[in-house]
Amino acid sequence: MEQPAPPIAWSATHYFAGARACITVAISVAAYGVVWGVLARQAGLSLLEVVLMSGLVFAGSAQFVALDLWTATPATLPIGPIVLATLIVNLRYLLLTATLRPLVRPGTEKRSAAAMWLLSDENWAMTVGEMVKGRGSIAFLVGGGTTVWCFWMVATVVGRLLGSAIDDPTHYGLDFAFTATFLALLLGMWKGKADLIPWLAAALIAIISARLIPGSWYIVTGGLGGSLVGAIAERMRQHAHQP
Repeated sequence: MEQPAPPIAWSATHYFAGARACITVAISVAAYGVVWGVLARQAGLSLLEVVLMSGLVFAGSAQFVALDLWTATPATLPIGPIVLATLIVNLRYLLLTATLRPLVRPGTEKRSAAAMWLLSDENWAMTVGEMVKGRGSIAFLVGGGTTVWCFWMVATVVGRLLGSAIDDPTHYGLDFAFTATFLALLLGMWKGKADLIPWLAAALIAIISARLIPGSWYIVTGGLGGSLVGAIAERMRQHAHQP
């Protein structure tokens, strides 16, 4: 049996390769970052609050969910529901980071765990694509994450500053940027018809959950359900190919 290649050591070459590779998706991230900044202004967030939330939370979908619960009056701000909602939305990162375990070199577990703060759906997808080609590394992930973080920070601040001029982001089609980005990532990860099974399962489970369960649980159930179906399908394929 062929042994898997050892994890790639940290290098500036891989870091800058990741930074360059994620520029395209980072531009798409910036588009819906502007939307979030506009909505943040409408929700009553100050410029400082926008900078702190985008810089420290750095999770677009969770930040959109938080805006739905945000109130302009600090005394009535529902801290508990906001924290719980963002936790639910971000639970998918447990699954994403688990797939990157083969990239962690022995003795670098703590440093690699800290690097996961820069993980986003976009640079995760790009890194997984590199893993398939045998070139994935933590340095590549961090490089891509740095690019996405910088674009996200600038875009959300610009959206906050221009919020009075862009009263309706849907008028400019900016609301579709979030969906378009993930569709592009899915196409980039396409490996064959077998991918349809977990993708369709995840979509179906998410749709049913969205109709039956209030809140953002559909993100978690869709991710877990799709992953489980994909794992079962892969196990069945391996069993079918065994002599």
